[in-house]
Amino acid sequence: MFHEYRDVVSKLKVDNAHFAKIFEKHNELDDKIEKDGVHMDAIELEKLKKEKLHLKDEAYNMIMAYKKEHNI
Repeated sequence: MFHEYRDVVSKLKVDNAHFAKIFEKHNELDDKIEKDGVHMDAIELEKLKKEKLHLKDEAYNMIMAYKKEHNI
């Protein structure tokens, strides 16, 4: 996720516990969807995808704020 911002992501994962938690949860959901998605009903799968997208949006906003704050 966010390979183009690899340096910022690495910095935020170390310096910001909330970002690290969001990033980890996103990856856990991605793995769960990939592994178990075929066996879930459509409603549960959709719920997980929406939660994953929400986490991605939150992480992206934090990356952009960091970039703006540090003039990157």
